Amino acid sequence: MPDPGPASLRLIRAADLSAATAQTAGMVRAAAISGDLVGAQSLWMGRTILPAGVSSGDHHHGESETGIYVVSGNPVFVCRDAASGDLVRLETEPGDYVWVPPHVHHREENPAPGTDAVVVIARSTQEAIVVNVDAL
Repeated sequence: MPDPGPASLRLIRAADLSAATAQTAGMVRAAAISGDLVGAQSLWMGRTILPAGVSSGDHHHGESETGIYVVSGNPVFVCRDAASGDLVRLETEPGDYVWVPPHVHHREENPAPGTDAVVVIARSTQEAIVVNVDAL
């Protein structure tokens, strides 16, 4: 895409999303807004698809805060409670939001047969930080 300059809005069509971003097993991330794609300096946004019946690998996003908006499906977000160490399962539906603090190990699950889960991700850095880790 040509660089329209610093004061211009940018339109990123769904067909223009880039798979050239950090990945975790079981899910497919695509970048929409990043430093590389549009010159963003402090924001990364993209789409993640979690196929039906799949769990992602466990991972975290380093120093980045992550906001997740559930577009479709019913993904489940799994992490360990910081105080008790117990597994926590956040069962979501379309329209829900999930906040992931920096360095929190988690995974996404899609137990629904036949229905992909689609979420929009926003991170507080223009880098798509993904650190894949051992099981929770």
